[in-house]
Amino acid sequence: MMSELMYYLQFNFVIYALIVGVLIALCASLLGVTLVLKRYSFIGDGLSHVAFGAMAIATVLKLVNINIIVMPVTIIVAVILLRTGSKSMLKGDAAIAMLSVTSLAFGYMIMNVFSASSNVSGDVCSTLFGSTSILTLDAAEVTICIVLSVLVIAAYILFYNKIFAVTFDETFADATGVPSKRYNLLIAIIIAVIIVLGMNLVGSLLISALIVFPALAAMRLSGTFKGVVILSVIFSVICALLGMIVSILYSTPVGATIVGMDLLWFIIAVIIGKFVI
Repeated sequence: MMSELMYYLQFNFVIYALIVGVLIALCASLLGVTLVLKRYSFIGDGLSHVAFGAMAIATVLKLVNINIIVMPVTIIVAVILLRTGSKSMLKGDAAIAMLSVTSLAFGYMIMNVFSASSNVSGDVCSTLFGSTSILTLDAAEVTICIVLSVLVIAAYILFYNKIFAVTFDETFADATGVPSKRYNLLIAIIIAVIIVLGMNLVGSLLISALIVFPALAAMRLSGTFKGVVILSVIFSVICALLGMIVSILYSTPVGATIVGMDLLWFIIAVIIGKFVI
């Protein structure tokens, strides 16, 4: 097994996939803790469906760089969702559910009516559940992912205290001079970037697993915000690495394998938290 793995590691596309996978998992786990604590853990699923709808439009328009449409649309919707408060006509979970289903249906309809491929079902399935696109990245795409990931990590570290305050009590944050709306906007932009990047790794339907599972597992083993964030990052990176390695060695679907690793790690964390700690 090790000799086979070392053989695959000789290829640049495998190295690129591992780098991108680790970075996406790391970024997703950082914001996952905040979203879970704010009870917006389902937002990853909703935004990924919105991104799918935008991707369908970009595909039909035959754009070379689909992120020209996908990234802005996902960011705008993320901002709208995170700003829906208790006085809104639609509460956060209802808005997410409505946008999620509508975007998914709209994207599938667009790809069928204006089909640009002879295998629409295959294209849709690949987009929803992840595909081998993570193994076909070139140096330019990897560079873009690295730059965006570094910006996400830097923003999180720089505004860590503000994000912490907004996560637990927005009213108190406003009272202490922390503009919660501004930092909710920052959170929305970051999570939208992560969603768009993560779709290449695990697909639209599975992206929320990268956000939710590591955070939930970490919460079983730590009682502090910083401890949960650190453990969440560690769990997420390990699961992403193991998932991609297993996928490469045994030709299993990349996204589903990573999610399976996340689920296994969560079960282990629950057992340790219940019987050991």
